[in-house]
Amino acid sequence: MKGSAAAWLTWALLSAGGGGAAWPTHTACKEGGLEVLYQSCDPLQDFGFSADQCSKQLKPNLNVRFGIILREDIKGLFLDIALISKGSPIVNYSYPICEGDLPKFTFCGKRKGEQFYYAGPVSNPGFAIPEGEYQVLLKLYNENGSTVACANATVICS
Repeated sequence: MKGSAAAWLTWALLSAGGGGAAWPTHTACKEGGLEVLYQSCDPLQDFGFSADQCSKQLKPNLNVRFGIILREDIKGLFLDIALISKGSPIVNYSYPICEGDLPKFTFCGKRKGEQFYYAGPVSNPGFAIPEGEYQVLLKLYNENGSTVACANATVICS
């Protein structure tokens, strides 16, 4: 019994992380003419993300949930976002989430192996999402430049 469990675990880890297979595509939200899909671009780890509100009119405080087991310490945590439409970059944005002396959230300072979970508002400028399909590349990285999480997302607004 232990041998078959170990074999299954080995197969699962190799096929999901290092065997060249991509992580599954997840749905963050889908309603009201808006669909947001994402896929982890980290070859070693997937993560969970969802948004409470799925509307073409993005509200200034969007409630989200994000969870991952950390492979890196996050004394500092930074977010890079690139928005692409029809193969052309529209916006590139960088934001410091946690800085060494200015922890903005309770998860700042978490260590490798701990669970990173956030459920709450994300401040952003409220705006209407124009119709179309957009690619969003997101990368969370720590103070050493090591990837904490990354995603390729597709936003479809009809």
